[in-house]
Amino acid sequence: MSRIGRLPVQVPGGVTVDLKGSSVRVKGPKGELHRTFSSSIGIALEAEQLVVTRGSDSPAERALHGTTRAVLANMIQGVSKGFEVVLEVDGVGYRAEMQGKNLSLHVGYSHPVTVEPPAGVSFEADQKSRQIKVTGYDKELVGQTAANIRKVRPPEPYHGKGLHYLGEHIRRKAGKAGKGAVK
Repeated sequence: MSRIGRLPVQVPGGVTVDLKGSSVRVKGPKGELHRTFSSSIGIALEAEQLVVTRGSDSPAERALHGTTRAVLANMIQGVSKGFEVVLEVDGVGYRAEMQGKNLSLHVGYSHPVTVEPPAGVSFEADQKSRQIKVTGYDKELVGQTAANIRKVRPPEPYHGKGLHYLGEHIRRKAGKAGKGAVK
């Protein structure tokens, strides 16, 4: 039995779960998410808990068991608490600022790069800490949006300039050996 898949998912107060076969709709204070899962995985609501079961021990169903439970837990956490990804801006003259709901990035190009948030995602740019916060209720969408922002100017290995996740380790390379080494 899957160690993750067998754990029940607690449904907090203020969150409603509608099950229709393999289709799940979760609604909470932050928003509403809908997803259709594989019909070979059983999903049941028992005493304010979602229980995920599988019919057999085939490798495909074993793989789906834990994944289904994890996605359900992320859906419930998203509509109740939400998700946040923080990016840092490093580099001389690099900055991020808000223009209405859009994010404007000045990261060494001849023009500012404007990023529009998809539905359900919002941005915050802090000038003093040089951080960008991407928040929303859909974990996949928040993560993909943060990855798209990071892709505008990924950190380079020699000086570390660019956009990177908070706490991300950037592999650094040594520069040139020196001017006097070659004779």
